[in-house]
Amino acid sequence: MIFRQLFDAPTWTFTYLLADEDTREAILIDTVFEQHLRDVALLRELGLTLRYTLDTHVHADHVTGAWLMRSALGSRIAMSRASGAEGADLLLDPGDRVQAGSVALDVRATPGHTDGCVTYVLADRTMAFTGDALLIRGAGRTDFQQGSAERLFDSVRTQVLSLPDDCLLYPAHDYDGRTVTTVAEERAFNPRLGDQVGKRDFVGYMDNLGLPHPKRLDVALPANLRCGRPLEGDEVPAAPTWGPVVRTYAGVLEIEPAWVHEHQDEVTLVDVREAAEVSATPLGVIAGARSVPLSALRERLDELPRDRPLITLCPAGARSAHAALLLERAGFERVANLAGGLMRWRALGFPMAGAATTERGT
Repeated sequence: MIFRQLFDAPTWTFTYLLADEDTREAILIDTVFEQHLRDVALLRELGLTLRYTLDTHVHADHVTGAWLMRSALGSRIAMSRASGAEGADLLLDPGDRVQAGSVALDVRATPGHTDGCVTYVLADRTMAFTGDALLIRGAGRTDFQQGSAERLFDSVRTQVLSLPDDCLLYPAHDYDGRTVTTVAEERAFNPRLGDQVGKRDFVGYMDNLGLPHPKRLDVALPANLRCGRPLEGDEVPAAPTWGPVVRTYAGVLEIEPAWVHEHQDEVTLVDVREAAEVSATPLGVIAGARSVPLSALRERLDELPRDRPLITLCPAGARSAHAALLLERAGFERVANLAGGLMRWRALGFPMAGAATTERGT
């Protein structure tokens, strides 16, 4: 099985990718709206077909990316029936199973943080995704969204902490950098839900947390009840439209050499190799490319046009990827790295020429 744990720093939340290595079918758990392009890039780079998006609950800390994934990739949205969300393709009840290839997740109801909280348990019971019901050495708050400390205590004890001791538990978020725990650890050391804690103590603990109102509740909850479908005027993560640009999992905007070759008169090529390197290697240059070494790029930004797309170049696309990020952060709205660099350009049979243009301002 392919497994990845992804992190959204602004909300401290985790997204989980599970996929069958043979069929390449995948499931995403707790996608984040703003991380849509990142997650699409990872699926593309790993050669995976997304079958389902699952949410552990109707989050107050982030907006789900489920609707965006369905629109982009044709995946199906699966949500707990008890969440009250509208627009899902599949409403899940306790005991249901969601499957992509050989990856099968069983649905267990774990209400108490919210009514619709569920935990997804891998069929062989070696992994479980607990949402905000059970956190690492903690538990989800119970003071809003139909919260109930009594229900949370019972559901976590019976549905999660009853799993095998070595079952890995993955929460929906963590504020201290912790990523995974086990049933045995939580039963022994969780100060709220460990074996030594009784229900009365747990309820008293939760009733006196005194936490502030969730910052994004008023935005995230209505959006998640629509499965993340944006309203008119909402800003939606999207790739640039000036060409077939994609953002890689590394965060770099890239474009294929074939498109650049066909539109060479409409773009500005920026060769970021050092001048001595250009003349000393047999690789050659692309005709009309400007030579602006990466080491001098920050000081020479004013030489580059802002009314045309900029395509950064280097032998394999590594330094030019850094250059593309630098230009994007400097406010250039149309910029992309040449995928595969000059070596791929040459391998595809596209023409090479002599030295790059090095004069300032030309």
